[in-house]
Amino acid sequence: MNANTASARADAAKPAHVGDHLRQWRQRRHLSQLDLAGDAEISARHLSFVETGRAAPSRDMVLKLAERLDVPLRERNVLLVAAGYAPAFPQRSLEDPALKSARAAIDQVLSAHEPNPALAYDRHWNLVSANRMVMPLLKSIPPRLLAQPMNILRLAFHPEALASRTVNLAEWCSHLLERLHRQCEATADPELISLYQELKAYRIPARSAPPSADNVAIPFKLRLDGETLSFISTTMIFGTPVDITLSELALETFFPADDLTAERMRMMAASLK
Repeated sequence: MNANTASARADAAKPAHVGDHLRQWRQRRHLSQLDLAGDAEISARHLSFVETGRAAPSRDMVLKLAERLDVPLRERNVLLVAAGYAPAFPQRSLEDPALKSARAAIDQVLSAHEPNPALAYDRHWNLVSANRMVMPLLKSIPPRLLAQPMNILRLAFHPEALASRTVNLAEWCSHLLERLHRQCEATADPELISLYQELKAYRIPARSAPPSADNVAIPFKLRLDGETLSFISTTMIFGTPVDITLSELALETFFPADDLTAERMRMMAASLK
């Protein structure tokens, strides 16, 4: 399924009952009724009845099918409500006392990653938190582009933001677009699909060739003060979240890809003390 197909589905009328929802998620995952029924240990006939509305699934069955389909927690609540049940997964602010330990873990990861940059962002790529090493890399960007909510993908693609200073712009932005496209396919989130369409409209040069087989990762090469800093990144998520906010949160940590970058980040960190 491409992003245009996902967009068309997102714009379509909302499913009338839980069977419609389940069928759409099954089709997004490219599974037959027989495949899903086998995974969920039910008969294909019963699954067919659920999808057509001839049978009402139990709450446990809705949750089991949603798990097998890898449905995001936010959408699992939609399935439950459509089936006539109460939502199972809460959504709290990160400032909620119940998420105090999670927030502390996020802050610890971001702080411990210094002198290298690290940040946390939500399901729509809006910045949630960052360590001290991120903002110095964004200097000279117009304040209007740094206003909240700060979308880190827009910063990467905007010609007045990081796009004009990214040395390997075609390679890096192609990588980001591929990541976003996979999210659109996995979630069918209308806002993500809209963001994908927006970013594709930027005049980003096409990647001249696939990544070299010699590369271990696609670097992010940023021009800063006349030098090129090079980073490789890793993404972390919470392993077993049962809260929607935590399930949609990602932490991106950047590591120096060469000695020059490592030294410049150490110097930058020392200047911030």
